[in-house]
Amino acid sequence: MRRRDFMVGLGGTVAWPLAARAQQPAMPVVGYLTAERGASAAPEFLNGLGEVGFVEGRNFAIDYRSANGAYDLFPALAADLVRRRVSAIYAITTPAALAAKAATTSIPIVFGIGGDPVKLGLVASMNRPGGNITGGSAMNNALTAKRLDLLRELLPQAETIAFLMNPTNQNMESDAQDAQAAARAIGRRILVVPAANEQEFDSAFTKIVNERAGALLVGSDQLFQDRVDRIVELAARHAVPTIYDNIITNSPAVGRLISYGRLRGEGLRESGVYVGRILKGEKPADLPVIQPTRFELVINLKTAKTLGLTVPLTLQVAATKVIE
Repeated sequence: MRRRDFMVGLGGTVAWPLAARAQQPAMPVVGYLTAERGASAAPEFLNGLGEVGFVEGRNFAIDYRSANGAYDLFPALAADLVRRRVSAIYAITTPAALAAKAATTSIPIVFGIGGDPVKLGLVASMNRPGGNITGGSAMNNALTAKRLDLLRELLPQAETIAFLMNPTNQNMESDAQDAQAAARAIGRRILVVPAANEQEFDSAFTKIVNERAGALLVGSDQLFQDRVDRIVELAARHAVPTIYDNIITNSPAVGRLISYGRLRGEGLRESGVYVGRILKGEKPADLPVIQPTRFELVINLKTAKTLGLTVPLTLQVAATKVIE
């Protein structure tokens, strides 16, 4: 009897922690939807979550879904995250954001994109997004105009500027129109050069050279971010002065002539803060779309010398960083 009483008591002791554990709330899971190969959360994104009290593995988890550069996979990946009932979705790039929005009207979504979210139909307005989606935009239409103006100042003789774009990105048509308008405003011609994958880079540069484009603007796209070293190599081989989005370049010290864009990492941190606030119960509809307020201009004088270019002092003074 004593042994039986002991076993009953032990059974009750074991069952109590199991029952208590079952009553604990499940750890929230953030779906991380990206085109990036070998996806992992950027440190700045995790830092933003940390600012509002969330530490990965301690009180939230991340479920990664990567399209590996194939944007047509996003709808299936977004649908899978919805089936898994994640607590929120962080969607990087316009195709990812559009796929997430189409997949759910209930799970909160935070996007990180380059285009105009109102124009793209992601939100009702910048200040009052509405629905279940908000996020941050680099507003690349305005940045494209600035990058073209920088090229004009650096290369006043360049009448035609090539614009490298990914035709599989839903932003392409809108971005091309914005670039055409910005080029006309400064008396320049835009040559749109498509490249849907790395295999098309060689033919793209052949077209740039054959059309006698005096400079190249690289569009903001995950494909170009993943393969930026190849673009830099081709730009050097064909002696094409090139400007990049600083978000794409990672480190502008290695062969890249000039980059301009929002302060690197700031958008990622702000997105992390938004995801954390949503996990705490705030609604995306009440969180205004984040727009950049600080920008970086990086100029590589070594690359300029290799290309036989003299960078005006006005540009050097305006630069956030000059590599000598």
